[in-house]
Formats: sequence, structure tokens, C-alpha cells
Amino acid sequence: MIKPVLQDDAFLADVRAARARPAALHVWWLGQSGFLVQWQGRHLLFDPYLSDSLTRKYAATDQPHERMTERVIAPERLDFIDVVTSTHAHTDHLDADTLGPLFTANPGLRLVAPAAHRALGAQRLARPAADPALIDLDDRVEATVAGFRFTGVPAAHETLERDESGRHRFLGFLVRAGPWTLYHSGDTVDYPGLAERLAAARVDLAFLPINGRAPERRVSGNLDGPEAARLAHAAGIGLVVPCHYEMFAFNTASPAAFASECARLGQRQQMLRAGGRLSLAV
Repeated sequence: MIKPVLQDDAFLADVRAARARPAALHVWWLGQSGFLVQWQGRHLLFDPYLSDSLTRKYAATDQPHERMTERVIAPERLDFIDVVTSTHAHTDHLDADTLGPLFTANPGLRLVAPAAHRALGAQRLARPAADPALIDLDDRVEATVAGFRFTGVPAAHETLERDESGRHRFLGFLVRAGPWTLYHSGDTVDYPGLAERLAAARVDLAFLPINGRAPERRVSGNLDGPEAARLAHAAGIGLVVPCHYEMFAFNTASPAAFASECARLGQRQQMLRAGGRLSLAV
């Protein structure tokens, strides 16, 4: 099993050490699509999956979710989080076994998620649907939470899907933190108009999946490595970080093809190891 570059006490020590540079933007990869963002002493968690809920759920099935990478940190130890996101309802992005301990450890925590999944989010958190800690987002509404400004971007987890009220079931998030614009795509493939929308936002740092799609996996697909590189290049993204790999053995990909296509295009990229940090100075 892959061991995180920083884990448990060492990971928390690095988070504390980064606070000595509050003007910089600090990002840690937590595995799968999970990232911790620190800026000006505030902390945002993108789509954390910090449990073994899926391994337990599928243990006796023909689709075992065997972990490839050890957990970076237990969610209950992250007692300094201001806001957490869920881009869609799949458990590796909206995990009760991660979010429950996070909300217990952070009484003022707020969850930003698609409006289409408000009821489901409340159910998994065992909270009322009217709880103000649940922040609805779609592609027409912005929300500012703990100094981070969120804008929803439709995501196509194979296709663009809407609920009965016309709200997108899958989102990505543009997040503005001071001078930086971040883009977390959630699970998506490319679709007409996405690159143009991202180009207009002038994204400094993007997190894109690279696990691709294959019918035998029986899961909705994503960008593969070369597609992620081409989307980043077409959208003029300053720096792209790949994700959604090295978590489950049945649904992963090598980042080599992503890195090769980035090199061919001249697209800046950085591959992180689980528990590793990226810091951007002003």
C-alpha cells in the first residue's frame, strides 16, 4: 500500500508550519479528489474521503474497493476547518463517515454542495434539510463562505444531468481566495463550452481527475490524463494538479500520460503525493 509523504502528526505539523506564511496559498492532497486549502489562516476542504466506508460497503461484492493509499489523516483530527465541499453525491465525494466527524470537530463548519443534493447531504449528516450549515450552489448562484467565494460550474460525469427542478446533479467549483482563482472540477469529462468558461475565469490552479473511463469498471467516467492536460491548456490554466487516482485499485490510472501530454503542450503541472503540499507565493 502507498504510504503518504506526510501522515497523521507529521501532516498536522506541516499544516501548522505553513501558517507562518499566511499570505501564501497552501494546498495538500488528501487522496482521491480531496484537497486541503489554507489561505490567511482559513481552511477549505475539497471533497474529502477520509474513511474506509467504501471498502467495507463493497467488501463482499464483485467490485471491491481495495485501498491503494493509506489514509493521510483521520477526519476528527482536522478541528480547524471552516468550509468543506461536496461536488456530487457519490460517496467518495459525500462521505458520511468523513463529514460526520468533521462536523463534530468543527461546530461552525459549513458544507457547500449542489442544491440538487441538499436533502441527501442533510440525510448523510443526520441534520435537518433547513440547517443553515448547508450552503446550496448551482451554476447561477455565488456564495462567500469564510472568505472563500464559490461559483458553481456544471460538471459532466459522462453527461450533464439535471434533477426534476432543472438543477445540475454534478458541479465543479470555482473558488476565489484573495488573488487566486482555483477550480476543482469534481468528476467530469470535457464538454462544449467548459474550456471557454474556465478561460474567462482566469484560473490560477486547477484540480482535474485523470482516471478516465472504462465500461468494465461500471462507474461513471472522468477525464483521462491527456484529456485533463488538453483541457487545462485550452482553458489557459496556470497550474494543474491531477487527482482521482491511486485510491482504489479497480479505478485508477498512471499519471505518466498526463505528465507527457502536459510536457508536449507546455502546460505547467505538478503531481502531488498523498499528504504532500504545494505552496504558491503572491
